[in-house]
Amino acid sequence: MREIVHIQIGQCGNQIGTKFWEVIGEEHGIDCAGIDSGASVLQLERINVYYNEAYGKKYVPRAVLVDLEPGTMDSIRSSRLGALFQPDSFVHGNSGAGNNWAKGHYTEGAELIENVMDALMENADACFCIDNEALYDICFRTLRLTTPTYGDLNHLVSLTMSGITTSLRFPGQLNADLRKLAVNMVPFPRLHFFMPGFAPLTAQGSQQYRALSVAELTQQMFDARNIMAACDPRRGRYLTVACIFRGKMSTREVDQQLLSVQTRSSSCFVEWIPNNVKVAVCDIPPRGLNMAATFLGNSTAIQELFTRVSEQFSAMFRRRAFVHWYTGEGMDISEFGEAESDIHDLVSEYQLYQDVRAGLDGSEEGREEGEDMEAEDMEAEDTGH
Repeated sequence: MREIVHIQIGQCGNQIGTKFWEVIGEEHGIDCAGIDSGASVLQLERINVYYNEAYGKKYVPRAVLVDLEPGTMDSIRSSRLGALFQPDSFVHGNSGAGNNWAKGHYTEGAELIENVMDALMENADACFCIDNEALYDICFRTLRLTTPTYGDLNHLVSLTMSGITTSLRFPGQLNADLRKLAVNMVPFPRLHFFMPGFAPLTAQGSQQYRALSVAELTQQMFDARNIMAACDPRRGRYLTVACIFRGKMSTREVDQQLLSVQTRSSSCFVEWIPNNVKVAVCDIPPRGLNMAATFLGNSTAIQELFTRVSEQFSAMFRRRAFVHWYTGEGMDISEFGEAESDIHDLVSEYQLYQDVRAGLDGSEEGREEGEDMEAEDMEAEDTGH
């Protein structure tokens, strides 16, 4: 049985995390006090993935909640989920970082890190890129929300996070282990940034006019408007993809729909990684839906996101804007240059593998082009004689 330790950090991370535990609790039938109130034995079959069982059949989240100031922690403790978490799971400082990364990394955060590591030891082998720009676009354009709240954004993120771990928590026809999924999704060590998505996402008034089917879920998953990272996958190529379907459905139909996407949009997938779309099918749908799907794409298009951040950073760093706040907390100015260089290298690596064609690496392709040009020159000389 796989067990997951969940860590949520900072105000944003803790607000999303609180919403996440609401979603997980609803799916497993665990109420705000940690008591089982579910209607199916399947809800408790793999409850140990996210929860520890305590005295009196109380289920406690295996979670660590971290912040540099106590306000966020106090807010969670006083919320309806406050009694759900173990008191030792709350790790916080007293002053906060004040939006200063260096303060959180070098001074205030450095004093707290030992306490955090006592509660958690983990490494990040894969990262999911989610940004507010993409989430707001989904709320405005797809869900037709005129004034989306942070609660709406956090709910979208929580649905996706829940979907990623579905195969560990519930039985299914084609269950994929999370560790195996990570292995299949990362062909090169540095290219481990995934674009997540969720389906169905439909405006409130339009739900009754659309049939929820495997075909509809597949179409939405690969739609750029459903991606939760602000980049367009149509301007890159997929190195690998993982699709996690939930609900009663035919695995044959799932395979047919995904094959259709790969055939119809073959130019969007690198051809030198065979079978680069992995599938999991879980029998249990999310609460309130008959079926759903979670999407993870390792696409070279993610370089758009890094390029945009890099350009904004470079424009400020050239003028040394805000730099004094960071150096004042112990950060060396050379670290800015190293970070800028790292992100440029990452973008270049994504572009390199986007341009590669099957059977040819860049040097071979260039060599063949050179040989073709030499042959043309020789033919021209022969014609001249």
